[in-house]
Amino acid sequence: MGVVSYHSQGANPAYAQWYRQQAQQLLAGMTAAGIGVFRISHIGSTAVPGLTAKPIVDILLELENPGDPAVLDGVLQDAGFLRMSATEHPHWQRSYNKGYTPAGFAQKVFHLHLRRAGDWGELYFRDYLLEHGDCCREYEALKAGLLGRFEHDRDGYTQAKTQFVERYTQLARNLYGKRYLP
Repeated sequence: MGVVSYHSQGANPAYAQWYRQQAQQLLAGMTAAGIGVFRISHIGSTAVPGLTAKPIVDILLELENPGDPAVLDGVLQDAGFLRMSATEHPHWQRSYNKGYTPAGFAQKVFHLHLRRAGDWGELYFRDYLLEHGDCCREYEALKAGLLGRFEHDRDGYTQAKTQFVERYTQLARNLYGKRYLP
């Protein structure tokens, strides 16, 4: 196993604890199934201290080799996750959610992003926000302004943030070099 990142807390300090507990559970399940984990990281707004965030903890789980999809799905289902999407190209990735109920969100909600080990933009963007308070405040203001327009349109909300996220992810890549190469 590679790297486990435990450095974050978001606006609610409980998010860091939620992340740590879930990361430990995921690592235990993957290890028991013989699935090699390269790195697991807390990403998204809940990973940035003081940044207002929806109560959803995003986790990036990078695998050395995903192996049999049925085994992977089984491990994650046992951990309470439901697969939401899967793509092979241009990059192998899977998306899972935990904590969605017919009545709304459970007390703890997670989005799990599975990918092969790589140099992923979410890590750079998170780090840039952590180290640049002015950018963090600008991102928070952008999100607040979009909330009313996209309260019930998750895809629209995400798309409306994309240009900002891409711009600062590129600045972070230029600043930090290839810090996340496997």
